[in-house]
Amino acid sequence: MSVTTDLTKPTSNRTLPEPRAVLTLLKPITWFPPMWAYLCGAVSAGVSPSGHWLAVILGVVLAGPIVCGMSQAANDWCDRHVDAINEPHRPIPSGRIPGRWGLWIAIAMSALAAVVGLALGPWGFGATLVAIAAAWAYSVEPIRLKRSGWWGPGLVGLSYESLPWFTGAAVLSMGAPGWPVVIVALLYGIGAHGIMTLNDFKALEGDRQMGVNSLPVTLGPERAAKLACVVMAVPQVIVFALLFFVWDRPVHGLVIAVSLIAQGYAMQVLLRDPKGKAPWYNGVGVTLYVSGMMVTAFAVRTLEAWP
Repeated sequence: MSVTTDLTKPTSNRTLPEPRAVLTLLKPITWFPPMWAYLCGAVSAGVSPSGHWLAVILGVVLAGPIVCGMSQAANDWCDRHVDAINEPHRPIPSGRIPGRWGLWIAIAMSALAAVVGLALGPWGFGATLVAIAAAWAYSVEPIRLKRSGWWGPGLVGLSYESLPWFTGAAVLSMGAPGWPVVIVALLYGIGAHGIMTLNDFKALEGDRQMGVNSLPVTLGPERAAKLACVVMAVPQVIVFALLFFVWDRPVHGLVIAVSLIAQGYAMQVLLRDPKGKAPWYNGVGVTLYVSGMMVTAFAVRTLEAWP
């Protein structure tokens, strides 16, 4: 199947975006991971929130509605031909956001993100610029890292989990976070590669037709799901080992272990029908995953400098 429609031109008589379609374009359901990760970073910094509430609230809004929303707008604009196959009801291919409005919205929100990032000091501003660059590198030609089932999910995982976690800790501590914070932020970002791979299942057919080499396309749903499970589990095993054996946080480590066991049962359900159960796992297994992030944040907040 080929798509020959020029999706930069309106497919309806609209000249302005439909307000509800703009909200759909920004995909509020995707805002939670970076907002949660920023909160994890703020907690892991070990700094009392008293006197820092503005930085916490502003950072959460920046990470979610602004930066993540911008990334979704950019992705939808760059993916408009793929969406015409997978999700023709999406705002751009349906014409509810006509012409180049999707592009202008993404550019305007990129500028807004940079301005808001300035209010969070040098660490917050620098991290915001990295996030903006990552969002465009993921979607836009000729870079378009989402074409790769390895680089694309890896970049998103680090951008959704590691970067906001690091930023939240750096903004509240007004300096570089300690090594325990950096290590756990990186580990959870790596594990999120698996979550992003499962998210690619919904676009399997369109990705195959448009040459997006996601892991479900290149490996097949069964092998991709198995790999995703391993990628999600291994970093959490390392977090457990660090908490239990290295950082003397056995209670927190045991909570992570229990979460992993529960995820293991959910993974068994997923692997029986990877394509059909991927959305279910994103609701059950991913909830356990992100809950473990906050448990870990509380565990490392009281650690002294290490090693």
